[in-house]
Amino acid sequence: MVGVENNVISLANGCVCCSLRDDLVQTIQETIDRPEKPEYILLEASGVADPIGIAMTFNNPKFLDRIRMDSITCVVDAAQLFAHPEYPAVMDLQLRQIASADMVILNKVDLAGPEQVEKVRKLINHHFNNIRVVETNYCDVPYEILMAVGRFDPIKMSAHTLSHGDEGEEHRHENDHPSSFDTWSYETAEPLSLEALRETARKLPGGVFRCKGIIRSAEVPERSAVLQVVGRRVDISLMDQWNGNDPGTRIVAIGAPGCFESMDLQQRFDACINA
Repeated sequence: MVGVENNVISLANGCVCCSLRDDLVQTIQETIDRPEKPEYILLEASGVADPIGIAMTFNNPKFLDRIRMDSITCVVDAAQLFAHPEYPAVMDLQLRQIASADMVILNKVDLAGPEQVEKVRKLINHHFNNIRVVETNYCDVPYEILMAVGRFDPIKMSAHTLSHGDEGEEHRHENDHPSSFDTWSYETAEPLSLEALRETARKLPGGVFRCKGIIRSAEVPERSAVLQVVGRRVDISLMDQWNGNDPGTRIVAIGAPGCFESMDLQQRFDACINA
């Protein structure tokens, strides 16, 4: 560690997957042991880093039950992705970084122009299956997409706030959100199969960047479960008992503007009931 400024910790130059691994583990340990417990840890690697090597750090036994990896995000410069065709190793590195990501932030799309953006998307689609791509400029991406924050934090979703219709469920499209993305929510009092839910979450449409929620499960009905989906990453974990709150499910999906087909999503999640 070479310095701390404005709660940003800098590590010395080196390979984070080998020579810096011990420093990174120590820094994370010191961070989560601070009296003021952090809600999130964001690790920004250099442009030549190996994301998988960094991710392996969080498998350290010291971090079990203390840290959950939310996602790996790869920032791609849409204007410069093909800038060095004479160096195939550079393209190989870029493709490895994209392959490691749960979500790709395609930056500088205005500077690149529509034809270049389409060329980049075709490259990504050719090599990879169902990677979420968020187009932006100046890396201006809402925190709700980058992290589970605010009203999209499933840990803070309270089951007793669920409003149930005549049949015990409600499906609606949120309207009070920034124009840069859309949200859609699903609610039901019926228990869902966690295995069916996991499969459904893995096959969500490509325009869905994140999906998260509090779940009433058929397998463990006395405890709430938390669903976290970022791109292709799906995590379901059991939480506490309902503690007097009415058991129920609320799931929120966040995606590109106009990407949601409400009836299709409703049917996907309804199929998890009594599955």
